[in-house]
Amino acid sequence: MTQGHGSTVDGVLRRSARRTPARIALEYDGRAWTYEALDDAVTRAAGLLRAHGLAAGDRVAAYGHNSDAYLIAFLACARAGLVHVPVNQNLTGDDLAYIVGQSGSALVLADPDLAGRLPDGTRVLPLRHTDGSLLARLADAPPYDGPEPRAEDLVQLLYTSGTTASPKGAMMTHRALVHEYLSAITALDLSAGDRPAHALPLYHSAQMHVFLLPYLAVGATSVLLDAPDGDRLFDLIEQGRVDSLFAPPTVWIALAGRPDFATRDLDGLRKAYYGASVMPVPVLRRLRERLPKLAVYNCFGQSEIGPLATVLSPGEHDARPESCGRPVLFVDARVVDERGRDVPDGTPGEIVYRSPQLCEGYWDSPEETAEAFRDGWFRSGDLAVRDADGYYTIVDRVKDVINSGGVLVASRQVEDALYTHEAVAEAAVVGLPDDRWIEAVTAVVVPRGDVTEDQLLAHVKEKLAPFKAPKRVFFVPELPRNASGKILKRELRERFAGGSRDR
Repeated sequence: MTQGHGSTVDGVLRRSARRTPARIALEYDGRAWTYEALDDAVTRAAGLLRAHGLAAGDRVAAYGHNSDAYLIAFLACARAGLVHVPVNQNLTGDDLAYIVGQSGSALVLADPDLAGRLPDGTRVLPLRHTDGSLLARLADAPPYDGPEPRAEDLVQLLYTSGTTASPKGAMMTHRALVHEYLSAITALDLSAGDRPAHALPLYHSAQMHVFLLPYLAVGATSVLLDAPDGDRLFDLIEQGRVDSLFAPPTVWIALAGRPDFATRDLDGLRKAYYGASVMPVPVLRRLRERLPKLAVYNCFGQSEIGPLATVLSPGEHDARPESCGRPVLFVDARVVDERGRDVPDGTPGEIVYRSPQLCEGYWDSPEETAEAFRDGWFRSGDLAVRDADGYYTIVDRVKDVINSGGVLVASRQVEDALYTHEAVAEAAVVGLPDDRWIEAVTAVVVPRGDVTEDQLLAHVKEKLAPFKAPKRVFFVPELPRNASGKILKRELRERFAGGSRDR
């Protein structure tokens, strides 16, 4: 293999394998991979992929469940100079065909139970569970011995969550992700002595790039799970095999609401990481009261920046529970107005970033790239406030700010008011078209108990100015979310635009 300087995603694993070859890197489904064995598997998988006629720069989509094969395939793509395209395993039909087609993927690595959903004519290599799968063929595969990729080469297309528009493929280089790994390690206090569980989908950038790859970089032993199953997680914590976990607030809400949360021996859980949406204060309080030694971290960012941008550390939660923290090591941030000018501290504006972690733009989307990157800064689409100490608080998505009668209303402020009612389990606020108000402030609520629309409206009016109170409240059993736990407000707008009250 032609040697380079090693600032590549697969180089992260190679260095750990040379440093601690016999240490267990990954446990999954009864299999334990040492760092040396995992690194060897990646080299063989890279050779297998290139033997399929793929050339450097070709896109390879991955459409599978969490598994050791999924991780090996990603790192093999990185080592072979291919561009990995992670695809949400829940996508079907046009949504699935769009990403495979728009990315121009020459091959799809798919689990057998999902492969039938792919468009006709798609070239498929099974990830696992068959004799001809990538995992089954590793032992006989020739090791890759071609050129190393360069730090500036593309390694992944991270498709945005598509909460407001069609997904766009953020073009991530090796250099960008390696910078992001170091930011994650320093901001989240990741160390070789941690015992992390990885239970969220690996096709989402947070689990893969904020936790699993940085933990491989520091030499920790990771436990990979199929899903965030409460029984399994509690067993692993009680057995001392897991002491840290990342999950969106929805998962933490479910774990803290389990009947056995108060009785299981969970003192071994030392670190709790959350992100993707606001953590309700009562849930955070319940976690910290039950586990007083638990260190809680708020992680914020988006796909285009790798995805970690800011962190609120454990010691900062008491003073600023609503904040998403300060920028991580390699991220520079500002808050600007619509013309790109800095606004005073305490004034809402769009948060913009400049960072080596940033993507190179959007795949085959020059207009969207030009719109997002202006004057050397990336427009995040998030409305934020910065305080004098450099802490950021996200007010809303710019596109989620509601123009009600010519007055701008931040949906998150209304959501926070709704969350203070004991009968509200979850809430999302959107603007719906209205002849009188332009956009009517509208709440969609998952109730925890018996509550009426009038009761919630009266409650919000006690907390906020009357013009900010919802004009309507819809009750639903659950809110639509993407893989990272973000609420899909676009779906709510489409669903309730006609005034439907379907529960």
